[in-house]
Amino acid sequence: MTSHVEIRPGRTLAAVAVVQFMVSLDLSVVNVGLPRIAAGLGFDAAGLTWVIHAYALTFGGLLLLGGKAADRYGRRRVLLAGLGLFGLASLVGGCAQAPGQLVAARAAQGVGAALLAPAALALLTSTFPTGRARVKAFGVWSAMNAAGGALGVLVGGLLTQYAGWRWVMFVNVPMAAGALVLARRGAADGPSAVRGGRPDVVGAVLATSGIALLVFGVVRTDRHAWTSATTLTTLAAAALLLAAFLYVERTTTREPLLRLGLFAHRSVAGANTYNLLVGAAMTPTFYFVSLYVQRVLGTGPAMTGLMFLPFALGVVAGSVLAVKLGHRFAPRTLLVVGALLTAVGFGWFGLISADGSFVVDVLGPSIVASVGFGLCLGPVVSLATAGVAAHESGTASGLLNSSRQIGASLGLAALGTAAQHRTGTATTIEALNSGYALGLALGAALLLAAAVIALTVLRGSRRVAPPEPRTDRDQDLVPARN
Repeated sequence: MTSHVEIRPGRTLAAVAVVQFMVSLDLSVVNVGLPRIAAGLGFDAAGLTWVIHAYALTFGGLLLLGGKAADRYGRRRVLLAGLGLFGLASLVGGCAQAPGQLVAARAAQGVGAALLAPAALALLTSTFPTGRARVKAFGVWSAMNAAGGALGVLVGGLLTQYAGWRWVMFVNVPMAAGALVLARRGAADGPSAVRGGRPDVVGAVLATSGIALLVFGVVRTDRHAWTSATTLTTLAAAALLLAAFLYVERTTTREPLLRLGLFAHRSVAGANTYNLLVGAAMTPTFYFVSLYVQRVLGTGPAMTGLMFLPFALGVVAGSVLAVKLGHRFAPRTLLVVGALLTAVGFGWFGLISADGSFVVDVLGPSIVASVGFGLCLGPVVSLATAGVAAHESGTASGLLNSSRQIGASLGLAALGTAAQHRTGTATTIEALNSGYALGLALGAALLLAAAVIALTVLRGSRRVAPPEPRTDRDQDLVPARN
C-alpha cells in the first residue's frame, strides 16, 4: 500500500519526535506520584511496582507484534491506532477508583505504546536511511527519548503536588491527541511491506505471558524464597512459555514475529543485549532515586521533580554530543564510553546516605550518569537497525524497543527485590536508604556489563542481510516506494 501523504522528512521527524517524547514521558511520569497513588488507591509495597510493571510488560512483550503489524499494515496506520488507544487508556487510568483499575489501564497504555513506538521508529529509519541526515535524525530522536524520560519525573512531581496524582495519567490525553493530528499531517508510510502470512498472535501471547510470569516470580521472592516450591514452579513455567515461543517462531506457518536469523548478526544481537542491560539499570534508578529523595530526604513531589531537571538536561547534552562525535567515532566507541560514564554515575548514586544532600547525593551523580546515557541512545538505535531489509525495519525497531522494556521490567523486579530484602521489615530512614543504595549499586554493575558487550560482541559487527524469500511468489514482490 502506498501512502497518499507527501513525504516531508522534516514533518516526519517532528511527528516521530513528539511520539517518542510522549512514550518516554509515560515511563517515568508516574514515579514521583507513586507514594500518593499508593495512599489514594490502597496499594501495598509489592503491588505498587505493578503500576510500572503493567505498562512495561505489555509494552515490551507486544512490541514485536506491533513492529510486525507496522510492516504489514502500514506504519502510519498502526501509529494512528496506537495513539488512539494510548490516549483512551490514559483517560481511563486517570479515573481509576481501585488498584486493579489503574493497573489495567496502565497495561492498555502499554498495548498502545507497543503499536505506536515501532511504527514511529520504522518511519524514521526509512525516511533517513544513510549519511549525516540519519545521524542528525537519530540524534533528535534520542534527545526526545531522553528528555521525555527525564522530564517525566519533573512533570510528574509538579502535577502530583499541585493538581493531584490523577493528572500524571490525564496529561497524556492532550499529548496523544496532538501527536495524532501531527502524525496524520506529517507522516508517510514509507516503503510498502512485503506481505507474507498473517502475524503470529500465538507467539505474541506466549512471549508476553512468559515474560510477565518471569517478572511475577522474581517480584514474589519478597514472600517466597528463591528455593521455595512456589518460586521454582513459577520460574519453570515462565521458562517453558518462552521456550514454546522460540519453538513457535521456528515452526509457525504464519508470519513469525521475529526472524531468529537476525540474531546471527553481531550488530542486532549485541545492540539488543546492550539495550536490555541499559533498560534493566535505568528504570530501577529512576524508581530508587525518586523514593530516596521523597522518603529519605523528605522532599515534596514538586521539588523532587525539579531535582531531576539536571538529569534531563544532561541527557539532552549527551545526545547532542553523540551527534557531533558520531561523524568522527564509531557507534561502538560511543556505546562503551556512554556505558562507563553512566556506570560511574550509578556507582556514585550507590553511596547515598540517610543524612545526605541534594548536591552530593543527587546532583553530582545525575550529571555524570545523564551525559553517559545520552551518549549511547542514538548509536545503539543506529547499530540495531542499520542494514535491515526495508520490510523488516518495523520488526527490528520493535525488537530494540522490546529489549529496553523487557530489561526495565526484569531490572526493576530483580533490583527492587534485592533492595526489599536488604531493607527487610524495617521502616526506618536508615533501612530504606540501605535498600535503595544496594539497588543503585547493582545498576552500576549492569552498566559495566553493557560496556563489556559493546567491547566484545559489537566488535566487527556486519550489516544485516535480508531474509531469503519464502515462496516463488514472494520473490517477485519488491517493496514499492512512495
